[in-house]
Amino acid sequence: MSGSDVAGAGPAPAVTTDADVLRGEIRDRSAVVVDARRPEDYKRSHIPTAVNLPLADLLSDDGPDRVAGIAGSLGIGDETRVVVYDDSFGALASRIAWTLEYIGHADVTLLDTTYAQWRSMGMETDDAAPPVTPREHSAAPEPGILATHEYLEKAVADRGDDVVLVDNRERLNFLEQHIPGAVSLPYRTLAGPDRILRGREDMRRLLANRGIGDGSEIITYCGSVGTLSGLAYYAMKSAGLSNIRLYVRSFKEWKSLQKPTATQADANYWDLSAE
Repeated sequence: MSGSDVAGAGPAPAVTTDADVLRGEIRDRSAVVVDARRPEDYKRSHIPTAVNLPLADLLSDDGPDRVAGIAGSLGIGDETRVVVYDDSFGALASRIAWTLEYIGHADVTLLDTTYAQWRSMGMETDDAAPPVTPREHSAAPEPGILATHEYLEKAVADRGDDVVLVDNRERLNFLEQHIPGAVSLPYRTLAGPDRILRGREDMRRLLANRGIGDGSEIITYCGSVGTLSGLAYYAMKSAGLSNIRLYVRSFKEWKSLQKPTATQADANYWDLSAE
């Protein structure tokens, strides 16, 4: 697999929403804005009209039926446009967006900035929770974007080089221990100067330099609950890649199941390069 695989990737779907675009959508009430931060942070101030969905609440039971119920209670129906944000470089928002996508919600994107950046640009904020009209949301899981440990093992065993495992933890964690055959793509390398993700061409170059292209199935994982790898999932989508799955339970589950791991004992631990 080479960089040309990335260059041949198709048009990227809408993964992020520009802050100015969201301002317009807030004015005409054409999107539900979801704040993924803690309740105390949300109550202090948030983007106007935003509803609060702390990631911890979602992860306490992220079964499709419960998630559909939560979405409906926040005024999100099957066709509602949703924009999710956080103040954690997009990781929390990504996990919520991916979970909505998994239950079949197609129109969900990430705000392209953090909340701190939103405020630094002088954008409006609010401290009042908006009125919400509950809606019905169905649960129609999309298994093609999920990887379980069983799926991962079988995919690697059956198709070998056609499957690329991508480890999105800190580089040092990867060097010490990772799933055998994984490629290191630290989450910190994904951001742009003032955005949660690099621009499309820059992202394609980053992925190509690691041999990550659309010619293979890509499975992302991180430390425990799929936040960092959720961000990577959307980073790869932004570059036009399409055959991507998230190993939601990630390395924590892999180790607890006593699955094989690999290390790079002779690696240069100062090699934390982004490029």
